[in-house]
Amino acid sequence: MSRCYLCPRKCGTDRSVNKGYCGCTDRIRVAKAYLHKWEEPCISGTRGSGTIFFSGCPLKCVYCQNYEISCEMKGKDITVQRLAEIIKETADKGPHNINFVTGTHYVPQIIAALDICKKDIHIPIVFNCGGYELESTLEMLRGYVDIFIPDFKYFDPQIALKYSNTPDYFEYASKAVRKMADMTGEPQFDENGIMKKGVIVRHMIIPHCRHDSEKILDSLSDMKDVILLSLMSQYTPFYKAKGYKELSHRLSTYEYEKVLDTAQALGFRGYMQERTSAKEEYTPDFDLCGI
Repeated sequence: MSRCYLCPRKCGTDRSVNKGYCGCTDRIRVAKAYLHKWEEPCISGTRGSGTIFFSGCPLKCVYCQNYEISCEMKGKDITVQRLAEIIKETADKGPHNINFVTGTHYVPQIIAALDICKKDIHIPIVFNCGGYELESTLEMLRGYVDIFIPDFKYFDPQIALKYSNTPDYFEYASKAVRKMADMTGEPQFDENGIMKKGVIVRHMIIPHCRHDSEKILDSLSDMKDVILLSLMSQYTPFYKAKGYKELSHRLSTYEYEKVLDTAQALGFRGYMQERTSAKEEYTPDFDLCGI
């Protein structure tokens, strides 16, 4: 990691001595490991998803609900060996999968940890990310990851620039989703409806951006048979969002239903959130549990 090019920022930072754009050095920083019961039904199931939250993020969205760990860097530094132990300890609790959240900037360390413990892990590995990914970094995960859950946040470069400083977001996210689908193939499930392989694309609708949402869905419509769509209504004005008038309130029912109508008209399969999901209590308490 002497010159880091793991994400599209390509900041080139020597992370052995400095922090990259993501806010991280080469030391793994983890905020929480626990059984997450609020992922999509095919991920959390009845036993939960063995979720490991990494600190730092290449995106730094102004409305991030996990800002305590993505931007304020709450968490604990651990070694690769300890990450392998956490993976094994979490798997021993009986989840349906191991779920790495925001691990793009730690892909080499995640691979190293899995090399240590994967022989003892007999459940799917999930890579849960912001969608702003490099195909070359995703390729490193071939043979390690069974399920990808990327966000797909923006179509319009001006919106992406304003809220995440990523005018090239759509360029990278659209390529990344296709790369993920190529790596996993079509969604596969066990006899209980729990996902074994595949891609779930998450899209959280942002207030006053429903037309951008509809453009994203249209851009993905040719993939409707090889991905699942998770349409999310949980937007809550966290972090710096209240400094933007248009982001300072929750999503309207009208906006959500218009985007949902588009998704249904385009023939997507997948999940929709209840409107009651837009609550602060759905955001994890990053208390270093399991670390």
